[in-house]
Amino acid sequence: MSEACDSNCSSCGVEGCSSRKDPIGKEPANKFSRIGHVFGIISGKGGVGKSLVTSELAVKLHRKGYKVGILDADITGPSIPKVFGVHEQAIGNDDGVFPAVTREGIKLISVNLLLDSEESPVIWRGPVIAGVVKQFWNEVIWGDLDYLLVDMPPGTGDVPLTVFQSLPIDGVIIVTSPQDLVEMIVKKAYNMAKMMNIPVVGLVQNMSYAVCPDCGKKIYIFGEGKGDVQAKALGIPSYASLPIDPQIAALCDAGDIEKFEHNYLDQMVDELSAL
Repeated sequence: MSEACDSNCSSCGVEGCSSRKDPIGKEPANKFSRIGHVFGIISGKGGVGKSLVTSELAVKLHRKGYKVGILDADITGPSIPKVFGVHEQAIGNDDGVFPAVTREGIKLISVNLLLDSEESPVIWRGPVIAGVVKQFWNEVIWGDLDYLLVDMPPGTGDVPLTVFQSLPIDGVIIVTSPQDLVEMIVKKAYNMAKMMNIPVVGLVQNMSYAVCPDCGKKIYIFGEGKGDVQAKALGIPSYASLPIDPQIAALCDAGDIEKFEHNYLDQMVDELSAL
């Protein structure tokens, strides 16, 4: 720490000053943010419904009375604002950027809230994308949150590495689908979290089956997945199986995800609430 340090880290210009980060080397949050728990939602591959699971977990936690935020770290493929029906641009002041607030009161930040057009592509290299994720943490005025959920892009590249190294992640939830190929992908995501000393608190197998509207029979379109077996084998505390549900898809398209009603994720929400 510099001899001239006034303990005001927000205005500190000393590169490498030990007071600019917390004792375990994580990036400091915005000075107006007070965040209880941070959980990452990850997947080894794209298209498995990671953003859907993030959104539904946020809604479930909010319904239990918690203050919840979502950091959309999928910079090149953001979808969180759309499923919540949020389309206005984020605003800020000298203290930072204010997150958008959904109709029910969930806070969120996404690159789509900073672009002139939601359909503008984000053509940035990895280091720039990783830098934006850090800014979403330390320049966004989150205020008081019990839970911040970080919706990550698929894979084990720059952004997940940045999140694991820079944010105080309490644990991750892995999202997968039933195909046999994905079993290997789940283990990659699991092993990355373990290498970074991040607990894996849940596994969600999405698109597990469809329910026949006439007879109620479960139809395993992609085959019967082994998500529950994987969760037990890897010692993951919580497991959830989500069906293919046209009503949920319609709510996402309409920006009304906060209206969904099902109990598939209740056990996982209870697990997060107990941490």
